[in-house]
Amino acid sequence: MFQTIQSPIGKEISCKNWETEALLRLFLNSLDPRVAENSDELIVYGGRGKAARNRQAMEAIIRELKQLDENHTLLIQSGKPVATFRTFPFSPRVISSTAMVVPNWANDEYFTMLEKKGLTMYGQATAASWAYIGVQGVLQATFETMSEIANRYYNGSLKGKLVLTSGLGGMGSAQPLSVTMNGGVCIVVEVDEGKINKRLVNNYCDVKVHSLDEALKLAKEAIGAERALAIALHGNAADIFCEMVNKGVTPDIVTDQTAVHDLLNGYIPSGLTLEQAFFLRGKRPEKYLKMAEETLVAHVEAMCKLQDRGAIVFDYGNNIRGQAYKAGYDHAFSFPGFISEYLRPLYCEGRGPCRWIALSGNPGDIYKLDEAILSTFRSDERVCRWIKFVQERIYFYGLPARTCWLDYNERSQIGELINDMVAKGELSAPIAITRDHSEGSTMAAPTRETEGMPDGSDAVADWPILNGLLNAVSGATMVSIQHGGGVGIGNSIHSGMTAVADGSLASLKKLKNLLTIDPGLNIIRHADAGYIKANNRARELGLKRPL
Repeated sequence: MFQTIQSPIGKEISCKNWETEALLRLFLNSLDPRVAENSDELIVYGGRGKAARNRQAMEAIIRELKQLDENHTLLIQSGKPVATFRTFPFSPRVISSTAMVVPNWANDEYFTMLEKKGLTMYGQATAASWAYIGVQGVLQATFETMSEIANRYYNGSLKGKLVLTSGLGGMGSAQPLSVTMNGGVCIVVEVDEGKINKRLVNNYCDVKVHSLDEALKLAKEAIGAERALAIALHGNAADIFCEMVNKGVTPDIVTDQTAVHDLLNGYIPSGLTLEQAFFLRGKRPEKYLKMAEETLVAHVEAMCKLQDRGAIVFDYGNNIRGQAYKAGYDHAFSFPGFISEYLRPLYCEGRGPCRWIALSGNPGDIYKLDEAILSTFRSDERVCRWIKFVQERIYFYGLPARTCWLDYNERSQIGELINDMVAKGELSAPIAITRDHSEGSTMAAPTRETEGMPDGSDAVADWPILNGLLNAVSGATMVSIQHGGGVGIGNSIHSGMTAVADGSLASLKKLKNLLTIDPGLNIIRHADAGYIKANNRARELGLKRPL
């Protein structure tokens, strides 16, 4: 057992300035055992998504951040610090590139070989960009997805509706809470009982059961009473989905968020306990993968059968369809992905994920910002509804944080608002502003963010590279370019950005630049693809498009 990792808090800093102090605190917060999935192994979330390549690299990153001044930039190559170069105060303090492999070699087998040699690491999205804040980071996207389904099919509420899903990892935990926030009943299957217990403590789930019959009994009672309920079912996802089919029970909504993008490290084959799975994947990975593929095909086939019976079924971004198709199931793409089906209209208007983290460690800073946001954005019902929801349901672990999907104008406003409050001493310390990578301008993923683009540009990855480069020259504190994300090696390219509101005029200038880049390029990318809504929005905002 290694020494517990935890971010410093308070006003005193151990780095030379608040920019590098912010990165140090975010880095350590990502690895805090209250936040990370497996802090001892430096795994933050998503199977094997890490913040640093190994302990030696972690210690070197900490050491370099503490001595980095405002005229230098630290380079991180797949979780390992490799060099510091003289730059400028306006330049990023950290530039990171993670899991990049030349396209012809960009497959799981080759990447795993490089990883075993200690030459690279898998960084997921917000793990390697040190922006992970637990389940809250993805919660609103999940909530907005369920809300869109409720609005489209059920008169705005999931009351009396049953959702079947699986996976209670760092991202999947958002599912039951997003269902109950919309008034519905959720049965979420998880093979790791430890994860279930953790989600019960965190109030993301309400009750634990060990059989589908128990789960269905509780679900029926809650549906009859139109009462929201999140039921965690201990079992193997594929087994339970198939059992649901065999019992002739059809949920209203079906999805999945197991870490299937990483079949070897994130998915448990049918018939194996966790302990057996850990042993087999280490000793006989080829056999393990064969068993995982067979299980996955049964899993996705069950989802397709439930869709045929009338369930609303969708891929929630873990590449479950792509993995099943690769494993030999030809009908895997019979159901849609959640972005193309439910969230793309938000991208077209420039709305996307933004998050702010209280570097002080003081929850009061987040609550003060909540109240300021409720006042400043009182005309935006979506924002106000969300802030009120999470105030009631989200508990802070590690550095207190908040996430919210904001539009083009609101993101610039939030940066100015936060910086002003820091300058006036209304907050205990500076605030880090960052985001998820799941945005139209920051992610190229043909089975998720960019699936089904009308001009066929699903696999065009110039946009996240342009996004990262533009953020790097516009004042970002950290910029990351990454490969794989939540869909796996060979399936996405994405970029991350972090800025710091320290109350200074310099940080205000940076934030005004940075917080228009992501939403602005989001709109332009979708306008370029042919979306009329995005074209109109670009025209309204005066975003210049040469062609």
